[in-house]
Amino acid sequence: MSAGPVVLLGPTASGKSTLAMEIAKGGDGIEIVAVDSMQVYRGMDIGTAKPTAADQAAVRHHGIDLAAPSEDFTVTRYRAAFDDAMATIQQRDGVALLVAGTGLYLRAVTDRLVMPGRWPNVRAELEADPDTAALHTQLAQLDAVAAARMEPNNRRRIVRALEVTLGSGRPFSSFGAGLTTYPSTQFRFIGLDVDPAELRSRIAARLDAMLAAGLVAEVEGLAARMSRTARQALGYRELLAHLDGETSLDEAIDLIRRRTVTFARRQRAWFRRDPRVEWRKPVEVAPLVLGDWGRCHAPSTRDSATRS
Repeated sequence: MSAGPVVLLGPTASGKSTLAMEIAKGGDGIEIVAVDSMQVYRGMDIGTAKPTAADQAAVRHHGIDLAAPSEDFTVTRYRAAFDDAMATIQQRDGVALLVAGTGLYLRAVTDRLVMPGRWPNVRAELEADPDTAALHTQLAQLDAVAAARMEPNNRRRIVRALEVTLGSGRPFSSFGAGLTTYPSTQFRFIGLDVDPAELRSRIAARLDAMLAAGLVAEVEGLAARMSRTARQALGYRELLAHLDGETSLDEAIDLIRRRTVTFARRQRAWFRRDPRVEWRKPVEVAPLVLGDWGRCHAPSTRDSATRS
């Protein structure tokens, strides 16, 4: 009998995807499930560090390319796609290797969080107000806890929090009570322990590689058909502002780099709160996971399995 699913988690640029490919190629029947709120969008490939076409051909991937960039994707919709993927993997007698960078999405699928509903009329009124700072002030008056958890310029999160608070009649933060508890689970959480200085270096190098691969052109090609949710993606938001003439390219790149470092710090803080996470040096992880699963085999076996 195969072991339960493993979650590789950690901040952006910590090497999760590369390590996941190493594990999947070194074992039998291992399929990768991306838990990322922006890799769900088709066409947003370079800026989200989506698995390459070659990686997807070598190992089955799930959780990516689920929606057009013009759609406002939701965590509820992701959970439905995740459940379908897990059922499919189980039918093949495979094992799921989750690669998680979006903490809320991960908690939603592993701990089955109850998500707030939708109030389209309330949201439409909020969206009509262009003053994001004023909306954040309104949220602070209604739900100080929620307001303190988000940046004053993060319009998408602010509008969502206000939508739920006004529509449901209860603070948005009250729906997050489940985030403070960490129940037992079938999933094994392994966090990649990367030194902060090394992570900053990796972030800078990855951004340079993305720009060399054509990130600006990718954003330019998508700009006219991106939803408000997709436009908030790190890297895309800053380059969209540049394309609109609000900043120079150098200013946009510098802002991406600084915001990515801040984002990585927040991701690390989120995951560090979960006592279920085993923190390991990246070099330790592949032998540990493959050994526990008992799915190691010779490369030739993997090659034939991939072609079938």
